[in-house]
Amino acid sequence: MKHTLKNIFHSPRFVVGFTIFMIMLLTVLIYPYIITRDPLAGLGKQFLAPGTYVSVYDINNTGTYRVELPDAALKRMESSVPMEDRETILAFLTAKGVDVSGLDTSNDKVDDLLALWKENYDEADVKANKYEGFSTQAKRKALKRMDTRLNGDQSAAAMTVTSGEGEDAVSKTVADTDYVRVDEVANAITLPLGTDNFGRDTLTELVKATGVSLVIGLIAGTIATLLGLTVGLLAGYVGGIVDDILMFIANLFTVIPGFVLLILIYYSVGQEARGATTCAIVIGVTSWVWTARSVRSQVISLRNRDHVNLSKLSGHSLIRIVTTDILPYIASYVVMAFILQVSSGILAEAQLSLLGLGPKTTDVPTLGLMMNWAKLFGAYTSSNAWWAYFPVILVIALTSFSLNLMNTGLDQVFNPTLRD
Repeated sequence: MKHTLKNIFHSPRFVVGFTIFMIMLLTVLIYPYIITRDPLAGLGKQFLAPGTYVSVYDINNTGTYRVELPDAALKRMESSVPMEDRETILAFLTAKGVDVSGLDTSNDKVDDLLALWKENYDEADVKANKYEGFSTQAKRKALKRMDTRLNGDQSAAAMTVTSGEGEDAVSKTVADTDYVRVDEVANAITLPLGTDNFGRDTLTELVKATGVSLVIGLIAGTIATLLGLTVGLLAGYVGGIVDDILMFIANLFTVIPGFVLLILIYYSVGQEARGATTCAIVIGVTSWVWTARSVRSQVISLRNRDHVNLSKLSGHSLIRIVTTDILPYIASYVVMAFILQVSSGILAEAQLSLLGLGPKTTDVPTLGLMMNWAKLFGAYTSSNAWWAYFPVILVIALTSFSLNLMNTGLDQVFNPTLRD
């Protein structure tokens, strides 16, 4: 056993896959103790980009520090009139036929650009003429929103903040050189992956979803492997009518594509009964066939070996022969089949949830459900909220990649034809 483990961990592919998988597993186990926030608790009602969010209200009650950054005014200008807005203004003015010669999107020309915008933009005019590139309702609404933003005071160097009401009201001036320390603000939160459309912390939700999907994969993989192993051992060793019956059942599952069968069975369960455990069981029950066929072919090649025949002559029972004389010889293959079944279970859940047939959304998040939410609420398209779906895709890919890499590494160790 020690020698076998040594060989396994000498396989570079297995070590890389095992390392990736263990990092993900440890993150899933440790993260909830560091961040105790409910993964399904909404922090807002929209996609929030990754970053640190500080309470504006609490900033007013925080001590300030005088900091004079040399490029503060430039950054303030670039933030108030971002490059995207400048390009839109140029495109609109050009479409309207305004002379924009000598203008560009540089900081030196921003004031002239804004002056031309305020002089030429009129909501009714845009709606009536539908200029090229701005003829759709979405484009016209985008122009209106931009105009609302640009009508704010872009050059204010100071502001007055009033706290309290009535006689207790206190006003103070906030200069453009006043700064606060984030760790002194009473309420601040860092969201490395922002929030989804429900306002949920995407990172916390992703960690929880990864754990749930791993559990689904493990349960589904265990069920599929045990069913496939049992059927394969019986069919391969006993043979005859038992083999015919079991292979007939396997052929029935083979005739109907596995994923179609999975959809039909899981849909018939009903929305209210679709928990994570139910999902795992259904996936496991519908994905044992290829394991059974592979185990059967292995057992057929072993059942007439000398040590098996000796056990038969010794009068050993069927269970003892199968468990002591056959199973140890295919144990490595069973482990590899289990790894692939876990990977397949995770991917199957993701596919089901992406189609809207996943576990109940009110119970726990899964990787597939997060993909489905991102699709339903336009994270791919209108919102361009990459943080709501790309990390999920990356986790699914890394999980599948690590498990398949571990399987390939084990295959190199146990398959004589692949050894160096």
